[in-house]
Amino acid sequence: MSGRADPQVYSIAAHRGFADALVAGIVPRYADAEFGLARLTLLVPSSRAARTLREAFIRHSGQEREDAEAPHGLLMPRMVAIGDLDLDEALGVLFDPLGASDIPPAVEPMRRWLELARLVAEERAAEGDDPLPGAARLRLAREIARTIDRLLVEDKTPDDLTGEAVLDLLGSLSGHWQRSLRTFARVQARWRSLLEHRGEVDAATRRNLLFDRAARKWRSDPPATPILAAGVTSASPALARMLRAIADLPGGAVVLPDLDLSLSGEAWEELGRAGAAPEPGGEVFAKGDALTHPQYHLKLLLSRMGLKREEVRSWHRKGIAAAPPARSHAITSLFLPPQASKSWVDLPAEKRRLKGVRLMVSATPEEEAQSAALLVREALEQPEKRVAVVTADRSLAARIAQHLQRWNIAADDSAGRALSLTPAGRLAGLLAEIIAHGLAPATLVALLGHPLVSRGEPELRRAWLQNLRAFDRALRALTPAPGLEPLRQIARMVGVSEWWQQVEAILGPLLDSTGSARLAELVDRLAAAAEALAGEDAFAREDGRALATLIEDLRLHAGAVETEVRGADFAAILRDAMDEVAVRPPYGGHPRVAIFGLLESRLARADLVICCGLNEGSWPQAPSADALLAPPVLRALGVPGAEFRIGLAAHDLAGAMGAPEVVLSRALRDAEGPTLASRFVLRVEALLGELAGEYREARMPAMLAALDRAPPPAPDYPRPMPAPSPNQRRDVRISATALDRLLGDPYQFYASEILKLRRLDPLAADPFSDPALRGTLVHDVLEKWHGARESDPTVALVPFAREAFAKAQVHPLFKGLWQPRILAAFETFEAKLAEQTREGRTPTAIESRGSMRVEAIEVSGRADRIDRLADGSLAIVDYKTGTPPSAAQVEAGYALQMGVLGLIARDGGFEDGKLRGEVGAYEYWSLARGKADDEFGYVIEPVKRTARQKGLTPEEFLPRHKAWLEEAIGKYLTGSAPFTAKENPDYPAYSDYDQLMRLEEWIVRLGEGDRSSGGASE
Repeated sequence: MSGRADPQVYSIAAHRGFADALVAGIVPRYADAEFGLARLTLLVPSSRAARTLREAFIRHSGQEREDAEAPHGLLMPRMVAIGDLDLDEALGVLFDPLGASDIPPAVEPMRRWLELARLVAEERAAEGDDPLPGAARLRLAREIARTIDRLLVEDKTPDDLTGEAVLDLLGSLSGHWQRSLRTFARVQARWRSLLEHRGEVDAATRRNLLFDRAARKWRSDPPATPILAAGVTSASPALARMLRAIADLPGGAVVLPDLDLSLSGEAWEELGRAGAAPEPGGEVFAKGDALTHPQYHLKLLLSRMGLKREEVRSWHRKGIAAAPPARSHAITSLFLPPQASKSWVDLPAEKRRLKGVRLMVSATPEEEAQSAALLVREALEQPEKRVAVVTADRSLAARIAQHLQRWNIAADDSAGRALSLTPAGRLAGLLAEIIAHGLAPATLVALLGHPLVSRGEPELRRAWLQNLRAFDRALRALTPAPGLEPLRQIARMVGVSEWWQQVEAILGPLLDSTGSARLAELVDRLAAAAEALAGEDAFAREDGRALATLIEDLRLHAGAVETEVRGADFAAILRDAMDEVAVRPPYGGHPRVAIFGLLESRLARADLVICCGLNEGSWPQAPSADALLAPPVLRALGVPGAEFRIGLAAHDLAGAMGAPEVVLSRALRDAEGPTLASRFVLRVEALLGELAGEYREARMPAMLAALDRAPPPAPDYPRPMPAPSPNQRRDVRISATALDRLLGDPYQFYASEILKLRRLDPLAADPFSDPALRGTLVHDVLEKWHGARESDPTVALVPFAREAFAKAQVHPLFKGLWQPRILAAFETFEAKLAEQTREGRTPTAIESRGSMRVEAIEVSGRADRIDRLADGSLAIVDYKTGTPPSAAQVEAGYALQMGVLGLIARDGGFEDGKLRGEVGAYEYWSLARGKADDEFGYVIEPVKRTARQKGLTPEEFLPRHKAWLEEAIGKYLTGSAPFTAKENPDYPAYSDYDQLMRLEEWIVRLGEGDRSSGGASE
């Protein structure tokens, strides 16, 4: 045993800069003339901390080289990352000499997740509960795993859940918490039994065992080489015991970051018990403990190490980027607990100043990102100045990195991105969506156009994308039924059948997973499809390698556990798994710029630190209660509550504020609305009081307006009045549906018929609200039904339509919501038709096209049905799936289709002149709900039959339409009138061409008498 009387525990104040100050003290204390620091073992909290310290050693070595007498080169110490599961780090231990072969191996995390999901299913079955879907079951298993880890890190065993402290609480818990506790306890007991049978332990248990083994061995047989633990703040009991053993070693030491030694004794006591129960067996965490204070977790660590704060000494060196000592005093005052903060009232102005700290407020996260990027750009103008951006908001970090690219500054986010957000992860996610939900158009096109598909073969990708664009164009405005056959027909229609056969060969195996399937098989299918589409690029780079590792783990352990899930759950399962994997960028960015998350920022230091996203819910994040154990249960077990993480976030900010220059930044609004300033920012402003105005960073937000020079204001855009050439005007024909558009909004006619522009419909249109789909189906069914009646007049419409819908493979949503309405309307139609037949009316032409010429311009139209009435005249019928135009709309010139069809019929333009006669009736047959009887299907005429009705009389109907037709042709097609946009603002036109005509730029000026003309069309 060591004979040292006092444990060697030190604290490096925030203003000193932890990493550089640590290195500055280690080198003279532990360096050997022959071996340098190679004999020293340095225990650090994470691999990121090890990298930070390596950079600090390099900086220190560079400074020493400036001294001619200093030795060149430096052997670094052996660094070992420890940490704990709560910090979500992939940590390891290097205790090989400890004889730890008898400690059981740790179970694989993926295997544990899947095994726990199986145990959840077994437990629910034993309890008689309904089984959970696969995704929900696996999410519950992940929550159980997290809670198990949380308890194991705190040295709590399953037996503690049945202890007296917890049992006394059961009666006061709600039914929900009682069921959650019972489920967790039973699943944990099953899991513990399974681990004992397999001879394994949880990773947290193995780590605790290794920590305890190290502590015992080092106490009984101190190592010959020094060991130093630096920057470790985790307060887990096993780690605290090992740290105490290190502190007692000869040559050993523990160095803590920013333990506040200047905090008064009263304020230190106000933090609460922090693991020290007032009596044996009492609660170690009281309700009034200041868990959100940045010093609380350090007090807890000292308590578990068996030390008093008075036994901790101040580190004897400072770092390169040290701030003035007054900064640490200001940080102490800033984070005083409630009672101690009353001293702010008596603080003089000079004690409340935060020299070097600025407050920056932006309107939006986008402006905040731009301002932060400007601060970085400005700082880099100073040689050797280092800049760090720290934020808990990963989307904000991505924006800042993107803005820095403007100046070719590469600054990747060291916190990484979730695998699901990377290119490889998105490819896998799209394939999983197809397994779960089939070949939805939007998902299919996004997958086939993914940047990784055939990326390594440019010519192949070019041909692939050409075929995809043709297929994509045909998919728009359609809602194909599920399955491959409708897509085969579309591919055949656009001439890409050969290409589609390749796609079908790749994606076909993914569609055989509608029921329950083995998870390993689904993963195999996904991996095969990804490789077939993208080749090696699917698993290249850092994101592809992470995806390959995840797929291999899932395949291996899901096969061993025999996990079965529904295919419909696979997308959610894979997305949840990918969200747990952080993909960090490779090294190689700007050497003086870093973007950190809160975890990655610990121990790091820069000359300028920009803390962004300082709003509630971001920094600090909203505390989330344990999903399975109620807060009173955790308190009874001696486990810190959810607010403990707020204290860690506060400590991260306190450490960041120790830099020489600090900017605290927030945005007033985010995507969801106004934001609430972080409690930490509010404390800064409260401490500064009337001095806060002096610390505002207003330069960068003010520069944003000048950052992107606004172009000179454009002249007012005139109302479009294109005037095409005579040849362009005559090379068109007027359809029956286009006459009212030509008169009401000539520009729409110009864009549609002369420029031949058509709206690009969206992918995955809602089949319930797709009028084109409904109209096409209805017209097709009625046309075929009339044809079938020619050979068999007894064919009933409703059964015929039901069979036709089945053959058309309509979308299930259409079938469930629209088909019943259409069939009800068909019943009304059939009854009406039978009544008209008895009156001597006979359908003569179905879906008949006709045309006529007016002043050398072809006028065409298509009649849904033309009947011969008993008196020999004709009746024109037009089917509408919605509300038909009214007689008043016809009279106003807004619906002229029926009149044009009547003119064509009167002149013998249908059926090659075989169908000719006066038109005696015009009828709209609508499938909508009638106003009179509230039934689906009704017939209405757009003419005035009585004095009480509005519209045109039968005698006026055709003459008026002929006049409109001649006016339109003479004015626009054979004349030279411009095609003025919105000629009649009251015309109820479609909005397809509003953006083309830049409507919003000039429509507001119509009331001011603006009639300026636009340029002619080329």
